Amino acid sequence: MTRALFIIDVQNDFTEGGALGVDGGAAVAAGVSSLLERHPEAYDVVFASRDWHDGANDNCGHFATDAAPDFVDTWPAHCVSGTSGADYHPDLVTDGIDVHIRKGQGVPAYSIFEGTTEDGETVAELLTARGVTTIDIVGIATDYCVRASALDAVEHGQHVRVLTDLVAGVAAESSAAALAELAHAGVEITASDAADAADAADAVPDDSASTPAD
Repeated sequence: MTRALFIIDVQNDFTEGGALGVDGGAAVAAGVSSLLERHPEAYDVVFASRDWHDGANDNCGHFATDAAPDFVDTWPAHCVSGTSGADYHPDLVTDGIDVHIRKGQGVPAYSIFEGTTEDGETVAELLTARGVTTIDIVGIATDYCVRASALDAVEHGQHVRVLTDLVAGVAAESSAAALAELAHAGVEITASDAADAADAADAVPDDSASTPAD
């Protein structure tokens, strides 16, 4: 089994004090770093996505310009490429990230699958090339980019887990609805400590098959 971690949009503009900051965003950044510190060998490949929007246009209507944002389809300007708002949150330790994905250059983009590396490689191509079969997902925001990324991962044929203590959403009601939708789609909804325990149990070798019968 080849396991990947998706770290979704843990950026300054999506954490407290940012242009679209959500409550708990900084805690997610620190929590993800702790997860990787506790389990440095748990993931065969770690992906991290960032919104990377153009600053000179409305990104095909994604940025509200002529009217107030509705916070559903239109948003205030955020995560503009080359600005501090697009940077990873400082509490997210990036040393363990293997693949950096940028999305939303000139267009709306929610799922990590809509982005590419700087070399133009897609997430789907990289998952296939590395033989990934299982993905854990953490990050921001539960009800938007985490949701979209998880649904696309299921569509890609992956076994998917969302670690609920390592995500943060725009609103409680829409986040709960997103998690319910994901569970219905086959995503495992669990906390990181429960995932740790399950992984530890899976790692214990089963000696029964090799034990000779009396």
